Amino acid sequence: MALLEVAGLTKMFGGLTAVSELNFDIQPGELLSIIGPNGAGKTTLFNLLTGFYRPTSGTITFNDIDITGCKPYQVTRHGIGRTFQLTSIFKKSTVLENVLIGKSLHAAVGVWGSVLRTPATRREEQKIRKKAREILAFVGLGDKEDKVAGGLTEEAQKRLSISMALATDPKLLLLDEPTGGVNLEEISGLIELVGKIRKSGTSICLIEHKMRMVMTISDRIVVLNYGKKIAEGAPKEVASNNEVIRAYLGERYAA
Repeated sequence: MALLEVAGLTKMFGGLTAVSELNFDIQPGELLSIIGPNGAGKTTLFNLLTGFYRPTSGTITFNDIDITGCKPYQVTRHGIGRTFQLTSIFKKSTVLENVLIGKSLHAAVGVWGSVLRTPATRREEQKIRKKAREILAFVGLGDKEDKVAGGLTEEAQKRLSISMALATDPKLLLLDEPTGGVNLEEISGLIELVGKIRKSGTSICLIEHKMRMVMTISDRIVVLNYGKKIAEGAPKEVASNNEVIRAYLGERYAA
């Protein structure tokens, strides 16, 4: 059974169709990449999957539950986490505080427990802090928990944004250009982290422009152009697809 199934997904903004009749799925444990030229509808798709946009038509089924039209916090609680193309962190807070914000989504303590500072509240807080520190160690930021997030390098901020998404305990992690803005020397470390997350049992859906990375780590690739799926398959199949070559390089490059 597919972990995520998208059927007939369409999003229109006035007369513009940003995503058109899109169908694809993600299997448990799979790393699926979404690629396409600028303006192909990739980030719009992520916004649809995570409840930031409501589809014009079509359905999104996750873990056998219809989540079409769910709000972002509901999608997160169902088990989908995401990062953003522009790194989204709380720059004036510490690294640990950033992860605690993500982790608090799953806190079991109610309002009165928080107000009265019950033993259950204190135990829950200790548990959340322990888990947050484990996540920071996992992504390679264990020695930076007290640093102010805004003072981190761009690469470390990328790791922190991934930490915040992991703190929600996702079954599926959506990564929107995780290596964007990072220098060549640091990219390999982020690729290694993506592989580590996948090995831990989390399915991944990746938007990425660096084709060498996509071709190396993906199980399957879905190619979008003007909001439509023009190809889907294993990396080798997609790399030799004439319609994909045409979309990226122009008509004269296609066989």
